[in-house]
Amino acid sequence: MEETISLKEIFEVLKKRIGLIISLAILAAGLSAAYTFFLVTPTYQASSQFIVSQSQGQQENTPYDINDIRTNVELINTYNDIIKSPRVLDIVVEELGVDYSSTKLAEKLQVSSSEQSQVVSVTATDSNAMLAADLTNTTVRVFKEEVPQLMNVDNVNVLSSAEVGPNPSPVSPNPALNIAIALVVGLMAGVGIAFLLEYLDNSIKSEQDIEESLGLPVLGVVSTITADELPAPGRSGKKSNVTEMRGESVGT
Repeated sequence: MEETISLKEIFEVLKKRIGLIISLAILAAGLSAAYTFFLVTPTYQASSQFIVSQSQGQQENTPYDINDIRTNVELINTYNDIIKSPRVLDIVVEELGVDYSSTKLAEKLQVSSSEQSQVVSVTATDSNAMLAADLTNTTVRVFKEEVPQLMNVDNVNVLSSAEVGPNPSPVSPNPALNIAIALVVGLMAGVGIAFLLEYLDNSIKSEQDIEESLGLPVLGVVSTITADELPAPGRSGKKSNVTEMRGESVGT
């Protein structure tokens, strides 16, 4: 026989286990907050931009040619690979004196550009905000110096350099987001556990449970009587005797 559950029964289960659900949600949020603030190392990002444009050898009054722009855009894919190559990053590591290999430094760098755009962004991520800025600025500068030797072109110009403010904000972790996610996960886990406990509970609570468990019809139900509804011991007898005496006096 297929069992069904009504919306009312769902709310009754949630109401019955509301304490468990809220406790799990608070516990999950607390663990997430502790992990975020005390165990996770904050990381910072710094970005620098350069543009791939006409070479400096071209005359300043020469108008742009659409073919030159298309060529510059196509060159960006090649430049993205050159930026993260050992040829450039080995020089960056040597100049900054950091204890990184070129491979590890490449993992800290992100090179991106919008579609059909000549502007390229270089972003460095590190647990030290100042070091992140030094990494991206030095990488762009070394790349600009090495490109003429590698590609025989001089068409890279720096648009902006990374700067670090007095109170830099980390990009990771995000405490509010982590706690919100943990709170939702805790609520979902609490609801799931509440229904699981209700499913595993085999105790008999109603007449319907008796019929389903024993397969016998219920003939009668003894209602529950509280102590306040019961008469005080001996009080009912005395009251009836007094009433009978009063009746006899009236009759005489």
